[in-house]
Amino acid sequence: MCNTKRIPLLEVCVDSVESAVAAEIGGADRVELCDNLVEGGTTPSLGAIAVAHSMLGIKLHIIVRPRGGDFLYSGTEFEVMKSDVKFAKMLGVDGVVIGILNADGTVDRERTRELVEIARPMSVTFHRAFDMTRDPFEAMETLVDIGIDRVLTSGQESVAEKGVELIRELVERASERITIMACGEIREGNVSEVIRGTGVKEIHATGFVTRESDMQFRNERVYMGGADLDAEYSIKATSAEKIVALRRAAEQ
Repeated sequence: MCNTKRIPLLEVCVDSVESAVAAEIGGADRVELCDNLVEGGTTPSLGAIAVAHSMLGIKLHIIVRPRGGDFLYSGTEFEVMKSDVKFAKMLGVDGVVIGILNADGTVDRERTRELVEIARPMSVTFHRAFDMTRDPFEAMETLVDIGIDRVLTSGQESVAEKGVELIRELVERASERITIMACGEIREGNVSEVIRGTGVKEIHATGFVTRESDMQFRNERVYMGGADLDAEYSIKATSAEKIVALRRAAEQ
């Protein structure tokens, strides 16, 4: 076990400007702004990025992911990603979060490097596409060589608690060359264990609660996005109170 006492930087993943503001109120150090978290997060709208940037006093990173699903992108999708990185830089955000793989499960070195070059001087994170690589140590060395600032990972498991051993080994092998940021269902009840077990300097969490819609009239014959009518009229949003609790637990 890694017993060094650390209080990592807390990044909160959100899918709306209101949630971004709640994350800051709760004590987040940085926000990752996404859209469509039901599919793991896609690129947010320019409007959401601009308003979040104007309202936040903490660092703002945005995910650049043109669709859900795998991380093997077509030439057209890559052009979209390049444009999104350029727009993010133009809007003045602090960082972008990217991830591109080859069909064989390796990092797409050339296109990742191109995105990094476009992004600078913004910070660049390689997201959980890393958890879908065939060899995490090979992938990390590729990202170090490219100059990526940090890697987001659950240790190639569904949740961070199951991936503690790999995350710890990545932290040790990284040796300050790249930051390893732990993620994957990190919450108040397990954050301290994940920190102690891995030695990470940054953690990534959500802090969502579900609230009922304020809609009074509801057409029960139609639903647009939820799996059923109940899902259609429930909204997930970041809770400032949950972020406060998470931060306190991380400091214990």
